[in-house]
Amino acid sequence: MSDGKLPIWALAGLGTTQVVGYGTLYYCLSILVPDIARDLAVSEQRVYGMFSVALLIGAFAAPMFGKLADRSGAGTVMADGSVGSALTLVLAGLSSGPTSFALALTMMQVISAGVLYSMAFTAIVQAGGRRAQTSIVHLTLIAGFASSLFWPLTTWLRASISWREVLLLYAAMHVLVCLPVHVGIARLTSGAVFAARTALPDEAVRSTGNGTLIFLLMLLGFAIEGYALSAMLVHMVPLTQALGLGTAGLLIASLFGPAQVASRLINLLFGGGLSQTRLAVIAAVLMPIGIVILLSTKPWFAGAVTVAICMGLGSGLTSIVGGTLPLELFGRQGYGSRMGWCTTAKQLTSAVAPVMMSISMAGIGVRGALWVVTAAGLAGAGAFALIPLVFRASAGPANVPSRSNP
Repeated sequence: MSDGKLPIWALAGLGTTQVVGYGTLYYCLSILVPDIARDLAVSEQRVYGMFSVALLIGAFAAPMFGKLADRSGAGTVMADGSVGSALTLVLAGLSSGPTSFALALTMMQVISAGVLYSMAFTAIVQAGGRRAQTSIVHLTLIAGFASSLFWPLTTWLRASISWREVLLLYAAMHVLVCLPVHVGIARLTSGAVFAARTALPDEAVRSTGNGTLIFLLMLLGFAIEGYALSAMLVHMVPLTQALGLGTAGLLIASLFGPAQVASRLINLLFGGGLSQTRLAVIAAVLMPIGIVILLSTKPWFAGAVTVAICMGLGSGLTSIVGGTLPLELFGRQGYGSRMGWCTTAKQLTSAVAPVMMSISMAGIGVRGALWVVTAAGLAGAGAFALIPLVFRASAGPANVPSRSNP
């Protein structure tokens, strides 16, 4: 792997492609669902159901893309993914009915594993050398504006052109904006991967038992945290309304995005000396703290504001540790494959969380469901907190996964 510094153009380019990727493959759909449902003569709930199934199926593709990145370079995978993203957006835009739209949407979410965060993080690690951790933080800061840009952009476009034309326009963005950047990144990562094959590995996972346990604890932490965050995000507005805050729920939910970006900026400025394991614990406990404050003070407006801010802060930090924790624990060798499994763990639980939260609210009420999410968040923090204990229980340095300190 490269030990040089990631070029500024590469970091800025990856940030741009992440904004476009998340904006066109994820965020825009929530704005277009009413038009899609009306045109395809199905309910909005069915369209959301298609999206949930697509996310669930797409989660299983991430490890495969990670292995491809380790073998041929993340940039090459992303370049191919740009073409694939454009094609699936075109297929969705030209779909003739619910079935063809659902198939295109599923292919879109499968391909997205090859162009979004996990693959971008892998490209940074392969080409960015020992400063990769800082570059990952920079990337999440840039990409945090995806929803802020594409929600209003999609709303504006929707007013003048059809949802089909919006998707065709977004397909063109993947070819004209993302593809050239990813081709340039491919030159960096392919060279780094080739050099790594001929060099002695300076970072390798030397553990069998302890390394496996640490990896499983990390996956468990990400999976639980993904569940808790997704359960709250989807139901944030109705939850606050059910707790007696009325129409203020929408205003409260709008604080999530700014808090998410703020947490990344704070970490960039002040979090340089903090281990990523501790950062993961902090990210996981923020939301449970916010929920406890909410339940203890309802229907106090400030309490609801606190939970929205805590959720945003935790989500922002989670995006960072999702890329930096595997790097810190296991180093750069095989990073792409590990990132693939981390993505699968988070996406699987995130896909089922909204349904499970609805069942919980119907069965044990809003307060009971929130206490379940609180317990889940603390369990995720506990999984991350166990990782240092496993390190300390190691018999010797040979049993401990190597650490990378970019």
